[in-house]
Amino acid sequence: MTKSLFVNPAEVRAPGELTAPAIPVNQYKMDWAKEKKHFGADGLIGMLHDMIAIRQFESMLNSIKTTGGWQGIEYNHKGPAHLSMGQEASAVGQAAELEPYDFIFGSHRSHGEILAKCFSAARKLPVAETQKIMGEFLGGDTLKYAEKIGYDTDEELIENFILFGTLAEIFARKVGFNRGMGGSMHAFFTPFGSMPNNAIVGGSAPIATGAALFKRINKQPGIVVCNIGDASMGCGPVWEAMQMAAMDQYRELWDPADGGNPPILYNFFDNFYGMGGQTHGETMGYEMVARVGAGVNPEAMHAERVDGYNPLAVADAIRRKKELLLAGKGPVLLDTITYRFSGHSPSDASSYRTREEVEAWEAVDSLSEYSKLLIDKKVLSEGQVEELTESIVAKLTKVLALASSDELERVDVAYIEGKMLSNGHVEAFSDAEPELSEPLEENARVKAIARKVRTSTQDGKPVSKVKMYQFRDGLFEAMAHRFSIDPTMAAWGEENRDWGGAFAVYRGLTELLPYRRLFNSPISEAAIVGAGVGYALAGGRAVAELMYCDFLGRAGDEVFNQMAKWQSMSAGLLKMPLVLRVSVGNKYGAQHSQDWSSLVAHIPGLKVYFPATPTDAKGMLNLALAGTDPVVFLESQLLYDKGEDFESGGVPEGYYETEEGEPAIRREGSDITIATVGATLYRALQAADELQEKYGMSAEVIDLRFVAPLNYEKLIASVKKTGRLVLASDAVERGSFLHTVATHVQNLAFDYLDAPVVVVGSRNHITPAPELESLFFPQPGWIIDAIHERIVPLPGRVPEANFTDGELERRARLGV
Repeated sequence: MTKSLFVNPAEVRAPGELTAPAIPVNQYKMDWAKEKKHFGADGLIGMLHDMIAIRQFESMLNSIKTTGGWQGIEYNHKGPAHLSMGQEASAVGQAAELEPYDFIFGSHRSHGEILAKCFSAARKLPVAETQKIMGEFLGGDTLKYAEKIGYDTDEELIENFILFGTLAEIFARKVGFNRGMGGSMHAFFTPFGSMPNNAIVGGSAPIATGAALFKRINKQPGIVVCNIGDASMGCGPVWEAMQMAAMDQYRELWDPADGGNPPILYNFFDNFYGMGGQTHGETMGYEMVARVGAGVNPEAMHAERVDGYNPLAVADAIRRKKELLLAGKGPVLLDTITYRFSGHSPSDASSYRTREEVEAWEAVDSLSEYSKLLIDKKVLSEGQVEELTESIVAKLTKVLALASSDELERVDVAYIEGKMLSNGHVEAFSDAEPELSEPLEENARVKAIARKVRTSTQDGKPVSKVKMYQFRDGLFEAMAHRFSIDPTMAAWGEENRDWGGAFAVYRGLTELLPYRRLFNSPISEAAIVGAGVGYALAGGRAVAELMYCDFLGRAGDEVFNQMAKWQSMSAGLLKMPLVLRVSVGNKYGAQHSQDWSSLVAHIPGLKVYFPATPTDAKGMLNLALAGTDPVVFLESQLLYDKGEDFESGGVPEGYYETEEGEPAIRREGSDITIATVGATLYRALQAADELQEKYGMSAEVIDLRFVAPLNYEKLIASVKKTGRLVLASDAVERGSFLHTVATHVQNLAFDYLDAPVVVVGSRNHITPAPELESLFFPQPGWIIDAIHERIVPLPGRVPEANFTDGELERRARLGV
């Protein structure tokens, strides 16, 4: 426990000075005999093959983008092409020291890394195993076309498969590695350890960190390499990821048997440019990327600058750093210097650099230098190098002819729709025995919950909060259940351990779980969510927590571009069993009290749940934790101590799931329908009471429960019965998801409506201090006033809030 980490004032106030370890810079010295013994002639030639293949592959794409063809084959490639001519040695030297089960994550400029990792992995796997992988991948579709290219040996067929699968993906073909759903910047091939490449600069850093956590927590073999550019050092998620990987707790608090820090290597392909900005001398201040390691941990991340123009120097560094990582002594930072001859993309005229500079790097071209080394050392002759180049060009010409052929299909809308969500149900992602620190039934909180009253009233009287089963108890039961049956499940966030979470949901889990399954993270929302993405796509179930909904902004890319998209961009090859628990606040003012359900509702690829009762808190979290899709699980802070008002038998004991997408009718009525999302349900019920008592209007109250997916059948049936609909939530009215609901209802039940659908939301203001919240959040009177002004006049009603046409126009005009 953190209580064991005594912060001694005498120690921390004592004078002294910090010193950083020396950081090696280009220290590799070649021992040819050692290198030849290590790699063998075939291994050394294999690296040259891969460098040539990458150079020709990228040159081919450059020609297609700039001239419309290559080797007499015309093709109009509409997509992007961020090319790596010049950087081949960096990718190939790295891959040479990695095993098939080692992971690499990359960036938008990662064609070379895909090819290098796949070629290297294929050489290290038995041919029979590689044949099995190719035959089973996508039902053998990619292999069938690879066989059409022509081959004499198994090795040539494997080469066909790698080159064709990558190029077909770049060309958005259905037989590409990701069915054309990823394209140039997102292609990958997981069976060989080539993991998703990321178009967002630095986007791979937190995801790769999560994959490394998966390996460490589940004791899986290998390391994870995060290949990102030098310019990504300006991105917050990169720093957050490195801090998360460097946390002291892995060595201070986790069981030593867990293995130490996650095995993550942050490899910065340092080509000195971020688009047109030069990182050295202009947009950064570190002088050398390697220097940054000194600011992360006492070991300076074992940082080192490596000559990425020498594949043997890169391989040597990877070999040494891999030993550290497997020993739990990471993370590691490598500053791998390299240079791209081409622009950021083919449309880039390189106006930000001189021709003299480019020529200086071309004069020391790694491909030429490495070829010369092998020729000088008599590993092969100059003629053999030429033959190797010619054979690769001939092979690529056939690959291009096939990949560009109109014979190859692309996916259709129905296919894409079918890959947006996986809708799977998995009890556990491993057959291993889940590790608990104590039997579930002996946990103190489990015992305490068993004694609680599972309804909000008993014998007609309110149950005290101490004795009552609360909303937070439902969440706890769902979490504890899944922890007890899925050994891969891990959870993290701010204050998750010891404290039990800021809202006591996890109280009791500290005693139930070992550190590696529940731990505190840095206050790093991008890393919290991004690590969840990486953990999930690597094969585990993750639960990440954001303490306040307002902090979604800090994790915007990770939620909107990563968590939501990798299932579909992988054509369903990856699953995303990640639940993001998000607490929706109140009483803490403008930056801690916002309902952003509408933001996540807008993002395709996410499921969004918003329970309002203890029964649903448990049932909906059970549902989310059994699924294979990313779920944003919203929880109102107004409800954590709420008891069960609706289920006559109380919150059910044992395991159950709420039916996905189905609203719940909380009160039946005949004159008007009021549908809500979240905690507004209880104010809607108050409004329904007043409508009945004062105006004789019978209101049917529906708790939507789900934002996405959402089944409209019950809502439409209710509207057909009542002819009127009010929608209410605590999200601000402008841009509210409820306007989407209103549009659908008006399209689906227009002939049954007696008046337009009305949306009641919070004011389009900042959330004020708690003393003023009744001016901001929807109140029961607002719902009634909206009915009076916009649906049906209520006899004798004196409005408290203004819902007239003029007021709506005024607010829109002023932007409030």
